[in-house]
Amino acid sequence: MVTIRDIKTICTAPEGINLLVVKVETSEPGLYGLGCGTFAYRHLAVKLVVEEYLRPLLIGRDVSDINDIWQLMHQNGYWRNGPIENNAISGVDMALWDLLGQKYSAPVYRMLGGARSNIVTDITISVNPPEEMARDARTAIQRGYDCLKVKVGIDPELDVARLAAVREAVGKDVKLRIDANQAWNAKQAVRILDQMQEKGLDIEFVEQPVPAADLEGMQYVTRHASVPVLADESVFSPADALRIMQTGAADFVNIKLMKCGGITNALRIASAAEGYGVEGMIGCMLEAKISVNAAVELACAKKIITKVDLDGPVLCSEDHILGGAVFDEKNITVSDAPGMGIQGFVPGKVTHLDD
Repeated sequence: MVTIRDIKTICTAPEGINLLVVKVETSEPGLYGLGCGTFAYRHLAVKLVVEEYLRPLLIGRDVSDINDIWQLMHQNGYWRNGPIENNAISGVDMALWDLLGQKYSAPVYRMLGGARSNIVTDITISVNPPEEMARDARTAIQRGYDCLKVKVGIDPELDVARLAAVREAVGKDVKLRIDANQAWNAKQAVRILDQMQEKGLDIEFVEQPVPAADLEGMQYVTRHASVPVLADESVFSPADALRIMQTGAADFVNIKLMKCGGITNALRIASAAEGYGVEGMIGCMLEAKISVNAAVELACAKKIITKVDLDGPVLCSEDHILGGAVFDEKNITVSDAPGMGIQGFVPGKVTHLDD
């Protein structure tokens, strides 16, 4: 039996993403797993949860008991399912899956299903004036991308002009998906989306058009708009995903490890999607390679995940991680090394939190 000997947070990324690396050490000398949590500027709060709450709770536990450990992390304390705590749990959970793969000498994606070894991601075009977004879109196409996730929602009356400028810049063969980040109300969303389609902008889908809690609004948009709907901020847990699927509030669901608390819970969302025949997208937040690498493992494991939004590492100014998935612009290749395949850090490219 291999047990948890210690849990540490060891570094942040230098590019300001507030990357918090979680290291789970074991009773077997030299065997450890790496995970990651990140939540904007509150990474020190995530560090506190990992070291002051989760660490004493989990020391001595068998690393193979991932589901029991996950339940223990989620069912204790007043803070259950908060965003900071989910980040902390996600980091520990990733590290445990990394350990499990190493223990059984298998890459995590193969342990979870092994559907494929390569995936293709979109890249995000940030919301700006139309001409600037068109310029950014052209640059993305020159880099080889053929699917763009276009941010909208700031000054909604400009959104149609933004998309028109991007579509004109990239031509008709590039996929455009848009992310409204909860910015519209239901009727406004239907009006804007229909205007986009009437202009021939050919939107693949819209991500979270209305506020997360407005499931009736999501249902209205899904039923009346001419563009499919992806639920993102409305899905923090398997229960949320089931509610979306059972009520027909969206056509697709977005799975983000940082939101749901790691691979273990993401697998439950993927299983629910499989049961309902609802396709999923794998997404990321402001993250760098370790956590996005874990999302790659899940995306490569499950056929139900048909859409990929894992551009975090290519948006970073530098890669400070050795090993793991290879991010070659839109093309991502999962590692076949045991566990998650992360081998360590580029010397001098990390800042230890205790320095």
